[in-house]
Amino acid sequence: MSAMWKPTQTGPATPNTTPEPSRPLPPPPAPEPVNRAPVSAGDQATIGKGLFVKGEISGSESLFIDGKVEGSINLPGNRVTVGRNGQVAASVTAREIVILGKVRGNVSATDRVDIRAEGALTGDVAAARISIEDGAFFKGGIDIRKPDAKPAGAAAPEAPKPVQA
Repeated sequence: MSAMWKPTQTGPATPNTTPEPSRPLPPPPAPEPVNRAPVSAGDQATIGKGLFVKGEISGSESLFIDGKVEGSINLPGNRVTVGRNGQVAASVTAREIVILGKVRGNVSATDRVDIRAEGALTGDVAAARISIEDGAFFKGGIDIRKPDAKPAGAAAPEAPKPVQA
């Protein structure tokens, strides 16, 4: 005897004699704050190797680039990964930047920049941490910033005291 529903049947395989009581709908999820924690791997956009993007990319999720990008990439608080086939000619600003392909332009990360063995970066780096694997190509300057450092142009934490004559 099979209790499985078959397409030729008109109703359910087992009759439901007691109706299920209605349940109240769960409350809608609260809106996410703008400064949210690092995103999971599921919240990642992809630019495939057959795509070419020219212009400015900004948003609130991580990005994997396996195609070509020209312009600027601004994803603060998120990860930008340039895949093995990726070719980027842009300034990149993110929390974390991982380079497996080719990047030409300045990169700025609030956390870290990783240039993997097959990666190439031509441009300046500003980050709290940097990792360059054996076999990677890098040409440019490095500015190591403290993780709690304010970006250039921000107000100084303590104002100078006035001098009395």
